[in-house]
Amino acid sequence: MAVGKEIRTKIKSVQNTQKITRAMQMVATSKMRKTQDRMRAARPYAEKVRQVMAHLAQTNPDAENPLLKKRDEIKRVGIILVTSDKGLAGGLNANLIRQFIAKSLEFNEAGIGVDVCAIGQKGLAAAQRLKMNVTASAIHLGDTPQMDKLIGPLTTMGKAYADGTIDALYIVYTRFVNTMKQEPTLEQLLPISTDKMVVEHPYSWEYLFEPDVGSVIDFLVRRYFESVVYQAVAENMASEQAARMVAMKAATDNAASLIDSLKLTYNKARQAAITTELSEIVSGAAAV
Repeated sequence: MAVGKEIRTKIKSVQNTQKITRAMQMVATSKMRKTQDRMRAARPYAEKVRQVMAHLAQTNPDAENPLLKKRDEIKRVGIILVTSDKGLAGGLNANLIRQFIAKSLEFNEAGIGVDVCAIGQKGLAAAQRLKMNVTASAIHLGDTPQMDKLIGPLTTMGKAYADGTIDALYIVYTRFVNTMKQEPTLEQLLPISTDKMVVEHPYSWEYLFEPDVGSVIDFLVRRYFESVVYQAVAENMASEQAARMVAMKAATDNAASLIDSLKLTYNKARQAAITTELSEIVSGAAAV
């Protein structure tokens, strides 16, 4: 029964695939807990640094730090694109890259050039495929964000802003909301925006600086820059594991449904073959 043999082979193949997707789901579930703990541990520091830097940018508009200077005209911008190194994470990277492309086209239509810093293999491949100007990159980050791998690209983008090569710097990453929801997010890093700063107190902010304003602001700007990007990478890694877990669970369930359908088809084919054989036997006996 050639048809039955083909169906049995296909069932075996789908069962092997199901074992792989189930194993990947379990691995992603285990890693997701660790990445979520790491992400939540980094959130309070990153949010407080954002708040402090927004206050400093508002109360010290004449600060001499080159990373705080606002440009009167935007001719070129930089975008830090944070994606994963691996696939099989549903629409995580596709949704993020779609937003990145839409923003890049918006800049191009306005006559503004775009430089890209790609963090993650998927984003780097997409930027190269689109023939965009990639000025820095970092890939093979693993499951834990490591600052030493991010320092080089961040230094390149910070120097480009300080030198006036770019007039604004943005970051695009996937923000972790919950296990079932991850949001592509676009934020402006430089110049620091105070538009969305929440005023929590009725009185104005006042800081005492030691040893001097310039030294403190220089240090805080670097820490702000590094912490925001580190947090974005941590958020993206948590989103990646959650999306992969959901995608692999869906793949496992789909494989189970396909196996049931193939088994039903096999049983029908086997029953039809047996019925045909019985009919031939009966017909032969009647002829004799």
